[in-house]
Amino acid sequence: MSPLGRRRAPCRLIRTESGSRFSFRILTLLVFVLQSELRSRLGWAVIRAIYDGLPDFQVRRLEGMGFGPFLRLEELTPDVALIQALKERWDPECHTFLFPWGHMVPTLEDVVQITGLRVDGQAVTGTTYTSYQEPVERLLELEVRGERSSLVGRTALQASLGVASARHRTGEEQAEYLARLTEDARAVLAEEEGAAADRDLRRFLILVIGKLILGTRGDPVSCRCLPLLEDLTQVGSYAWGAALLAHLFDSLGTSSRETGVAGFFPLLQVWAYYHLPSLCRGVARRRGAVPLLQRWRFCRDERSLRRQVTLIHDAMDNIPFGHVQWTPYVGEDDATQPWVERGRPYFGRDIWVHCFNTVVPLHHRLVARTLGLYQAVVEFPTRQRSWERPGRSFRGIQQVTDWTVRVREQLDDWERRGKEVVSEAASDEDYYRAYARRYGAQLDPEGRIASLEGILHSTIQQRDDLQAVVDQLRGELERAQQMVGGASSSREDLGRSVLEGQLAAAAARAEDTLAQLREREQELRTALARTTALEAEMVELRLLPEAAEVARWRQEAEAAARWQQDAEEAVRLRTEAGDLRTQLGEERHRSDMLRSEMRGLERALVLVGRSRLVTSRSGIPSRSAGHYLTGSSGRRRNEEEER
Repeated sequence: MSPLGRRRAPCRLIRTESGSRFSFRILTLLVFVLQSELRSRLGWAVIRAIYDGLPDFQVRRLEGMGFGPFLRLEELTPDVALIQALKERWDPECHTFLFPWGHMVPTLEDVVQITGLRVDGQAVTGTTYTSYQEPVERLLELEVRGERSSLVGRTALQASLGVASARHRTGEEQAEYLARLTEDARAVLAEEEGAAADRDLRRFLILVIGKLILGTRGDPVSCRCLPLLEDLTQVGSYAWGAALLAHLFDSLGTSSRETGVAGFFPLLQVWAYYHLPSLCRGVARRRGAVPLLQRWRFCRDERSLRRQVTLIHDAMDNIPFGHVQWTPYVGEDDATQPWVERGRPYFGRDIWVHCFNTVVPLHHRLVARTLGLYQAVVEFPTRQRSWERPGRSFRGIQQVTDWTVRVREQLDDWERRGKEVVSEAASDEDYYRAYARRYGAQLDPEGRIASLEGILHSTIQQRDDLQAVVDQLRGELERAQQMVGGASSSREDLGRSVLEGQLAAAAARAEDTLAQLREREQELRTALARTTALEAEMVELRLLPEAAEVARWRQEAEAAARWQQDAEEAVRLRTEAGDLRTQLGEERHRSDMLRSEMRGLERALVLVGRSRLVTSRSGIPSRSAGHYLTGSSGRRRNEEEER
């Protein structure tokens, strides 16, 4: 895969004691397989149920703050594989995705079009504290989790809004579940304006901001934004959509070994549905609905997560450049989306986006094609930050920090609305070359192929544009010739003849240029085919040592198999030897018993001989003697048997 495509960790070889080598990419993949899948912790259904249970005056207040369109969104099933594949292509240096066709990144226009959150107004920033116990007790009448913490328990926060248990009951349908939660919330929430209603609204806003807009992977809810909610009349003046984007960028920049993305990840899904339709990951629905997230649903895929991620990467590497949608919102009616019209002054600008201690740049100059411009060659940014940012933990900050002072320069940039993106480039060709040089530090032949494909695509675009110009000039020339044919005076005839000559010369120059572009296109196609063939040959050459190593491994495996067979044969022989020893011991025991019986018989015969001799001498009848000897020998035999 090309370095211009999937962004991966550098391939390092690790040598073990046995001398075999393993690719670091394989180890990374194994870690990915062992990690858990991304699970939606947004609590979308619970928040929507509580919103439906709010009194009408609270709904009007939220509408005035700019949260209405966002809160009316319906839950979107998370596309775990797509989100993971996008995260693997994120470049934390320039805060963009890296694809074979160049940089891509969600912009403020994407945020406002997809979510309906406002991106204009004051930056979401202020002071962060080591503990939020005092404002939480005063404004929410709740407790934080720990002395030095900014987190409130989600269950306690939901219970304060009437949803003590958000679990489904056995056999309960989704509509019944939402209706039950709505009724529970409606029974608890204040029905009239006053201090209690303000407290309920702050609790609800903390839940929305902490679980949806600035959601984290954990279950607790962050209260960093609570100081901004003290004056409810000013809540609508903040650019919550820009804060969402900053938080999402920060989450994408976490370790590649962490699966999933914190923050409002449905933005990434719908952004990919619009800009990369060739992936076919989303299914359109509700044509004309706004915000645009309402128009999509996830096309469920039953294949394994690892398989889906691999297929998505392969599809991204093979998407034709012309199939990428750079301006998908052309033709949308702003009259149905007033939040888009308000945010237009912030579109198409290089700008810093803020979310308290998270301050990241939006490098819009890297994606000028989203503005309908050619992409010019610009200096690719590198990781640099003029301040030290506290850790990523949301459990309080190490010290009290006023971010309006700490990042004053970046905050001034936001207040000036950044810098407008302009491009004087006549094609994307130079950009493709610079892109290949920058991200082809490990440039392999496949990377050169991607660069040639980009230049070829740019040339084809120029050819098509010039063809349109040539057709237009020819049309003008034909009209001029018709006008000359119907001229009524010599002066008019002279002027039209001059015009005809100029048009003919311009058409000839355009046709010459078009012919040159076609020749260049053919040269690029030939170079691309030659490079592809060379790349295939190099792959074969790279496979030769790998094949030799595989053969060596096969020989070692066969030797190991033979050794294992020998070991198994030795174990079998040892088992048979043990059995033979056992049989030999039994035979020895039997022979000992036979010897004992033979000795007993010998003694009996000796006694019989002696008894006959005594009988013959004493004159005892032989028959009586026989009975005596028989009884005597019987008793001895019994005694022998007992012994």
